[in-house]
Amino acid sequence: MSKKLAIGIDIGGTLTKVGFVDRAGELYAHLDFKTRGYLRVDDYVSVLASKIQYLEKQLSFDFEIVGLGIGAPNANYYRGTIEHAANLDWKGVIPFASKVKTHFKVPIYITNDANAAAIGEVVYGNAKKMRDFIVITLGTGLGSGIFANGELIYGHDAMAGELGHISIDKEGRLDGLGIKGGLEAYVSSTGLKRTIFELLSDSILDSELRNYSFNNLHGEYITKAAENGDEIARAAFEMTGKILGEQLANFVAFSHPEAIFLLGGLAKSGKWIFEPAQKHLENNLLPHYKGKVKLLPSGMSDKNVAILGAAALVWNQHNH
Repeated sequence: MSKKLAIGIDIGGTLTKVGFVDRAGELYAHLDFKTRGYLRVDDYVSVLASKIQYLEKQLSFDFEIVGLGIGAPNANYYRGTIEHAANLDWKGVIPFASKVKTHFKVPIYITNDANAAAIGEVVYGNAKKMRDFIVITLGTGLGSGIFANGELIYGHDAMAGELGHISIDKEGRLDGLGIKGGLEAYVSSTGLKRTIFELLSDSILDSELRNYSFNNLHGEYITKAAENGDEIARAAFEMTGKILGEQLANFVAFSHPEAIFLLGGLAKSGKWIFEPAQKHLENNLLPHYKGKVKLLPSGMSDKNVAILGAAALVWNQHNH
């Protein structure tokens, strides 16, 4: 009996993650490689294909690939394209699925990374029984996947759920798409770093974070600093969580989710982001929503959420 597997591919602003996943969410072989450095998208796709072939050789049992699921920024599920992605090197509208099809003869599904994470939460995670929830991915940018009435909201042209680019301050920071005060410029791994540097320049407090350049400052260092009592790190988490909580309260008014899941690099800082976000969410909810919306971490295994979400696209199709 050959084992049915899906290939999950997560194309992040920094890393691309690839893995082979079965229906139960078991990951058999996986790797990651740098997303940047390929000026032509075709060169990137060739490397991606060779990485998949390399992984296939790692598997010591008979298997059948039932499909390939791809999570990518600004991916259009209906058209199989990546469109004007702020955090990738390739500009314009890229017919990504058809480029991948030249290498693989299986069904290919692509959607944005946050939609993939939302489907992953239904297939493998903590949303198995939920019909209404929102997933917020906090990585290089902020992505959102919205489930309502048991269906993912794709919208008229498959680009629904761009909550990272709503403007919260018309005089504010530029985000990846050039939006003034775009939410992701404040609430994302990158947004947290920008807040840290702002606080460092406005204050003369001692902070271990003064020893890092912008590009060398990683989220885990900020979390560690907060745990060590660093006031700048703690203030940055409080500010970030406040903005996140206030905006989540606005989003609740739209679809009244049962839960909001936080995933991605920034969510890995645990209580430092969850506690202020929870507090400010609750404080800003309309009276009839108070106490009715849970803020939760993902139910998918921590390391490989992105791969599982992408692979879930395939299983989700096979369920219908």
